[in-house]
Amino acid sequence: MLPANIEVNIDRVAIKQYIEKRLDEEVREVFFLIDLKKMSELLCMSERYITDELLHDPRVRICEVRRNRKRWWKYKPLIQAIEEIVSEW
Repeated sequence: MLPANIEVNIDRVAIKQYIEKRLDEEVREVFFLIDLKKMSELLCMSERYITDELLHDPRVRICEVRRNRKRWWKYKPLIQAIEEIVSEW
């Protein structure tokens, strides 16, 4: 029997990107509250666009939590509300 030569090429950048993507997906499930900056990052929309188009909707305002001048939104109900709003566009 002939000895087998096995060569494995590893793309470290692709593996790192895959791991970061999976971690991001797992962390997203753990969120309870998010702020406008994180919302902008998750939705791939600018903070101004979110403020103008989404935050004035009553379905989103229900999810809002305020303390002094800081605002947060409950993650799971917010995502459901945004899905409803976007499906109406």
